[in-house]
Amino acid sequence: MVGEGLFIFASVIIASWLLIGIDFVIEDRTLVLKTLLIAFVCQMCLYYNDLYDMKVTDSYQELIIRLMQALGASAILLAVVYFIFPVCIIGRGIFIVSICFVVAFIVIWRIAYTHILNNGIFDKKIILLGSGELARNIHREINENKDCGYQVAAVVKDDCEGASPVVSPNICRNNYADLCRNAKDLDIDKIVVAIEERRSGFPTRQLLQCRVDGIEVIEGTSFYEMLTGKLIVEKINPSWLIFSEGFKKSWMRRVIKRTGDLLLSVVMLFFLSPILGIVAVLIKLDSKGPVFFSQERVGEKRKAYMVHKFRSMVQDAEKKSGPVWAQSNDNRVTRVGKFIRKWRIDEFPQLFNVIKGEMSFVGPRPEREFFVKELEEAIPYYAERFSVKPGVTGWAQVSYPYGASVEDAKEKLNYDLFYIKNMSIFMDLMVIMRTVKTVLFGEGAR
Repeated sequence: MVGEGLFIFASVIIASWLLIGIDFVIEDRTLVLKTLLIAFVCQMCLYYNDLYDMKVTDSYQELIIRLMQALGASAILLAVVYFIFPVCIIGRGIFIVSICFVVAFIVIWRIAYTHILNNGIFDKKIILLGSGELARNIHREINENKDCGYQVAAVVKDDCEGASPVVSPNICRNNYADLCRNAKDLDIDKIVVAIEERRSGFPTRQLLQCRVDGIEVIEGTSFYEMLTGKLIVEKINPSWLIFSEGFKKSWMRRVIKRTGDLLLSVVMLFFLSPILGIVAVLIKLDSKGPVFFSQERVGEKRKAYMVHKFRSMVQDAEKKSGPVWAQSNDNRVTRVGKFIRKWRIDEFPQLFNVIKGEMSFVGPRPEREFFVKELEEAIPYYAERFSVKPGVTGWAQVSYPYGASVEDAKEKLNYDLFYIKNMSIFMDLMVIMRTVKTVLFGEGAR
């Protein structure tokens, strides 16, 4: 992403140099700022067209199509900016020529980058210890994500009988004694320990020797967390949570987060107020009942509060059924409700909860007490999500589709715990960017 940003910046500078001359490029102090604006708008459009998702742009045809769409959207957005702020105009000719350079640079860069990924030129080699579910999950993630930066060079299994090699070479359990020698021969950067049963046959001495010899040894759960951006609640134990890094909630971080919540909520409510007014009228015209829907949720430190949303279902939707998960194509949803759910407009009134301090803009999804009791019994560590304020959006919401079962809740908790463990201002910004993308394309709503 940084590399393409530099390419876009360089393209505009080169186009300015060719059309105006090097003296003007050096003397015009605003040119750098204008160029940065173009680079920023182009990169945002590249991001929102999934050009940084290697699973989406796995073919050159798809790459070119999405690149043209992104640059077209960039031209429209910049035209709007130039209309409002004419001082930002860099010159029509410069923009057209720079677009040609951008296309050429990015296509060449992507071809080179794809070649590097396919051949694993800069991948770090690892040895994976274990044959259980955690080891299989790690192996699958590495195989499916070419840009993860890792390559499984060997697997040490608990039991090799009847097992076909997953990779070559495949080192079996009786070769633990040669673990360090094999690691050096394969030029291994890291050993990932994903052995789930450690009471017998755990290679403590061999791993210690590898560590002393300068080879990094990492616990499988920590490696999986780093690789996927989530935890596996069924595979972690209390000692791992106790001794692992993270879960820092300093007063400074809390003050910054609270300040950001207030500013963002007030600004959004101010600019969105016309839309919210129109939605309120449409809800009233579409079906009987109040405009707003209020419901008790469990917040930080298990404190109950009333969450507010635009009503998207018929009045008294749970009168007969009782508390139930929302489903796809739910017949309780009104006509206006389908629209506001798709574009997440029904969530906007929660900004008042943020202003009151009951919620944060980014955090775990607030849940009802009825479901909390059920989920706490079924899912380990579920109560840990109440250590922070619930959020209007969150890492789980932008990383996993809408949950409507205990299994979905378990998977979302994997992401929630990762967020709680690694929460930061940078991560909040990343969640907000992905939320905007989700809203713009109406993904994952029910």
